[in-house]
Amino acid sequence: MAKHFLPRFRIAIVGSGAIGCYYGGKLASFGRDVHFLMRSDTSAVRISGLRIRSKTENIHVAKVNVHQTTAEIGPCDLVIVAVKTTSNTDLPALLPPLLHERTMLLTLQNGLGNEEFLAAHFGAERVLGGLCFICLNRVAPGVVERYDDGHLGVGEFNRYPQPRTHEISWEFKRCGVVSGVVENLTLERWRKLIWNIPFNGLSVLAGGIDIAAILANDELRLTTLALMDEVIATAKECGIPLRTADALDQMRRTEKMGAYKPSTLIDFANGKPLELEAIWGETLRRAAAAGTSMPRLEELYASLQALDAQNREREKVSSS
Repeated sequence: MAKHFLPRFRIAIVGSGAIGCYYGGKLASFGRDVHFLMRSDTSAVRISGLRIRSKTENIHVAKVNVHQTTAEIGPCDLVIVAVKTTSNTDLPALLPPLLHERTMLLTLQNGLGNEEFLAAHFGAERVLGGLCFICLNRVAPGVVERYDDGHLGVGEFNRYPQPRTHEISWEFKRCGVVSGVVENLTLERWRKLIWNIPFNGLSVLAGGIDIAAILANDELRLTTLALMDEVIATAKECGIPLRTADALDQMRRTEKMGAYKPSTLIDFANGKPLELEAIWGETLRRAAAAGTSMPRLEELYASLQALDAQNREREKVSSS
């Protein structure tokens, strides 16, 4: 089984932000044949390599396989999709040069609907999903800061784990990533939304604050818990058996993160479009399909839509 994951096994990273650079960098640091699709940071990474920094590790991958097109990379055995969901419409054109008959697609993206998107375009049998419970920021070209230990869960799209699911998880483990196999990928997607919906949203809505500031504010803390409860209740209406205690588990985990700035806040500060549909919009659509409502989430989603539109308009004006 493990023989597939020799250095000759080709891996492509599509989306070289914090998530792509971290997981791709960990694999590359252990000698795996990893190829990064990069556009803006190509020259810097070719010169200086990739760096991963935290309290417990300081990794430098000096020689990195960096490419500006997927055609340069060519067919791979595993494609890790780590682009923002706002770029999903680019994937049907980007991914085909990376595919051979048995290429696996592992999406590490946030929110709901990403596996379905890949399955619709490339076939469900290729698709796996990864849940990244980790705090990362890309602080400079090719430089990633990790703020907590985190873990990665790997699961199959709409089916139970397969031998390949365990192979991929073990390969991450061998390269220093805390990883495990999840039996129900949809369940874990909803579990992650318990955190993503309130903390990513409120960090922007409250004026650009980190998660420690959210927890320190009584009103925001109560709003966070109310949003978490809505997600859990809606998941149950959709047949997803989340537990009420999952909210408290997420709060306890968050209290250990310190002054971490979620990815949505960083995107907003940089004038980039927010992942509105995958995280907030799709959740509301699934709630509606199940015949239930999420009034707090509806309010948050509408506010984020307005802020996102204003932010993108400012960015357009400043760049013109």
